[in-house]
Amino acid sequence: MLKLDQISFTYTTQAVLENISLEIQPGEHVALMGESGCGKSTLLKLIYGLISPGKGKIFWNDTEVKGPLHNLIPGEPFMKYLSQEFDLMPYTTVRENIAEFLSVFYPEERESRTMELLRMIELEGFGNTKVRYLSIGQQQRVALARVLAQKPQLLLLDEPFSHIDNFRKNSLRRNLFDYLEEEGITCITATHDYHDVLPFADRAIVLRDAELLVEGPILELYKHPRNLYVASLFGEANLLPIDVIKSYANTKRRIIVYAHEFRVSFSTGLPVTVKKSYPMGSYFLIQGTQENGQPVYFNSNETLIPGRNVFLNISLETINQRLAP
Repeated sequence: MLKLDQISFTYTTQAVLENISLEIQPGEHVALMGESGCGKSTLLKLIYGLISPGKGKIFWNDTEVKGPLHNLIPGEPFMKYLSQEFDLMPYTTVRENIAEFLSVFYPEERESRTMELLRMIELEGFGNTKVRYLSIGQQQRVALARVLAQKPQLLLLDEPFSHIDNFRKNSLRRNLFDYLEEEGITCITATHDYHDVLPFADRAIVLRDAELLVEGPILELYKHPRNLYVASLFGEANLLPIDVIKSYANTKRRIIVYAHEFRVSFSTGLPVTVKKSYPMGSYFLIQGTQENGQPVYFNSNETLIPGRNVFLNISLETINQRLAP
């Protein structure tokens, strides 16, 4: 079990993290979410031991994880950290980069494990290619294989798919997170892209303004976001009074509505004037303006001409879901 006890950290005078406490169970996959600069990468560096907390302690089971003030070489043998700098050996091959951490005394096992990881990152045909000739996305995949080579108990991933094209990204996510689940490897994934974690993580931790804003099962945070900031981490969202959405409602309470939860009507509902349409492939994201001048974002199956007046509706099921405690 990983335990953080009242962790705080400051680079200069501005607190980056303040009084962060949490526990992560063995085999659990936790998503670390929040806007850029909220402290996600810093928290991973603290856990790994690259930097020392200004206050608080970090434990893996009964072992305290200590930073560079205590360890000449950062990191612990039971954990691996994939940073946004890949730390590869550019003048050696992909195969050599992966096998570097595997024992030379067991050559057959070493080769078998290397090939297993090459298949996982979908670079079977590049084993003998020098890393310097790979694209940045391919290098990120090699770095991922390297941190998996020794089957760590705890894996820390900082934006692990940020340089990988969408053509590969979906299958690599499944390959990686299915493998971690099968092996029971505890994982923390810091990301700004909810597609990296929503289908795979057990729990999400949201950081904002140096603090742990909210945590909980990731699907529950998606379905019942505490505020617009949390909702926006999962997609385009709006904060609207219920009586604006349903004119008969006798309450001024506001609820969060994702863009995809609106249904476009041309007769009744929340009146909106279309401002702009953004093609998103299988649908259009529409920016509209309410009668009070406030913006609203919603999805449409077809493009809508700027200046057109439409109406938006949402289901009672969605309203009741957001009103639930």
